[in-house]
Amino acid sequence: MREASLVIDQKAELGEGPSWDARRGVLYWVDIDGFKLMEYHPSSGRHYERKLDQHVCAAVPREKGGMMLALRDGFYTYDLVSGEKEALIDPEEDKPGNRFNDGKCDPLGRFWAGTMAVERGTGEAALYRLNKDMSLDTIFDNVTISNGLAWTEDGSMMYYIDTPTKKVMAYDLDAGSGEITGKRTAITFQEGSPDGMCMDQEGMLWIALHRLGKVERWNPQTSERLETVTVPAQRTTSCVFGGEDLKDLYITTARGELSEEDLRKEPHAGGLFHIRTDVPGTPTYTFGG
Repeated sequence: MREASLVIDQKAELGEGPSWDARRGVLYWVDIDGFKLMEYHPSSGRHYERKLDQHVCAAVPREKGGMMLALRDGFYTYDLVSGEKEALIDPEEDKPGNRFNDGKCDPLGRFWAGTMAVERGTGEAALYRLNKDMSLDTIFDNVTISNGLAWTEDGSMMYYIDTPTKKVMAYDLDAGSGEITGKRTAITFQEGSPDGMCMDQEGMLWIALHRLGKVERWNPQTSERLETVTVPAQRTTSCVFGGEDLKDLYITTARGELSEEDLRKEPHAGGLFHIRTDVPGTPTYTFGG
C-alpha cells in the first residue's frame, strides 16, 4: 500500500473532475462548490484558478480549443482566453433542485455528464450525452448521484457509477450509435462510496472511495481488488492519468462538511494529490464538436 503526496494545497470545498490536456501538458480540475475551474502546470508548478458564477461540475478539453463545461444548469462552451462562456442546453430546467456532477468524454469525443439532487433525493437525476453535433441524448434516468465514467480504449464497453448503489456497472456500447446494452454489475463495494474513476491501459479501473481516503485499482472482469493508494484526506473524489507517459495519477479531494476536528487531522483536505503508477493510463478524451 502506497500513499499519494500533496501537489497543490488548494483547500477546495469540493475538488472534483480532473482531466488531462495532453496538447498543453496541463491538468484541469474543478471546485464544484467554490465555483472554480483550476489549471495546474506540472512542468512549472504553476497553478491558476478561474472563478465562475455558479457550480462548475465537470470540465473537459475541446478539440477546437477551449473547454466544455457542465455547470449547475447545463452544458456550456468556455473560452480560456476571454473567460466567456456560452450556454448550449439545460436538460433539467424543470428541476431547479438538481445540478450536474461528474462528466467526461468517451473515445469518440462525446461529452457524457450526469446530475444529482442537491438535497440528495433518490432517483431524481439522470445521465446525459452531448454529441458532437450538439444534440443531446438521455442515457439513464432514475439516477441518484451520477458519478464515475470510464470506457475501454476501443469504445466497446462503458463503466458507470451511481454512488449510492455502491456498485460499478458495466455496459456494452455500440461506439457508432451510442446504444448501451448488457447491463451487469462489475464491482460491489462493502465500504466507502465509489466516486470518480479512470482506466489504465491494462483495462483496470482506478476508483476514488469517498470517505475512506483511498483510490483502489480493480479488475472489472473478475471483481478483484489489485492495489490500494491511500490519500491523507478522507474525502477522495476522483482521479485521472496525466504526464507525458500517462503514469502520473492525480487525485482530487474535498474539505466541505468536515468538522474543525477533522480539519485539524486532515489539514490538506481539498488538495490535489499525486502518485506515480507502474502501468500507464488511458488518455483524457477531448470533445470533438
